[in-house]
Amino acid sequence: MVEKHFAAAHHLLNYRGKCENPHGHNYVVQAWAKSETLDKANIAVDFTFLKEALNAVVDDLDHIDLNEFADFKGESPSAEYIARYAYHRLKSSVPGVFKICVFETPTQCAVYYE
Repeated sequence: MVEKHFAAAHHLLNYRGKCENPHGHNYVVQAWAKSETLDKANIAVDFTFLKEALNAVVDDLDHIDLNEFADFKGESPSAEYIARYAYHRLKSSVPGVFKICVFETPTQCAVYYE
């Protein structure tokens, strides 16, 4: 598991409550990967490679209004949506990725896996 932090603003669409208003979060994204085998160095998933791939995804989201992000246009940028987005971006380039956790606060997170 590797972890990356980012800050961003958003508001939820099709939602009634405080979160329909613009606000921000200091997000934490965790990428989990697994393997049934180890390589010659006895490594299942190279943390350096996984961290670089996660950085590439999260850096696109850092310090922006997520509602204005081209890949999220017209969608409600919930923690669940961010987790699904990150999962699909990573899954195509990092073998073994099986779960993404997105924390909006230290006490609540959304998890996406298939």
